Amino acid sequence: MARDAGMGFKPPRKECDDPNCPFHGNLSVRGMVLEGVVVSDKMDKTVIVEREYYQYIPKYERWERRRSRIPAHNPPCIDAKEGDRVKIAECRPLSKTKSFVVVEVLERAGEGR
Repeated sequence: MARDAGMGFKPPRKECDDPNCPFHGNLSVRGMVLEGVVVSDKMDKTVIVEREYYQYIPKYERWERRRSRIPAHNPPCIDAKEGDRVKIAECRPLSKTKSFVVVEVLERAGEGR
């Protein structure tokens, strides 16, 4: 049975035996919770999540659109694919670049259209 990861996330329906899963392993989540789109799922248990945001430039009194690409751990029970809109949460560093984990798939690619 899935444990409560906290912060109001719904546990996935599938089970997994990944130790770095916030629902079935012993990984705790804390800090930032972000939303974005999976742009790459080619790595093993890792996805690249891209999020767009606006940054105000005071000199020009304008807003500019920026984007950041965040590597996140993808547990087998969630299994996010390219094009999915996901919610990621901050956790302890899992590798040199990964400090986020996918906690919820908000919209599967090709579904809500």
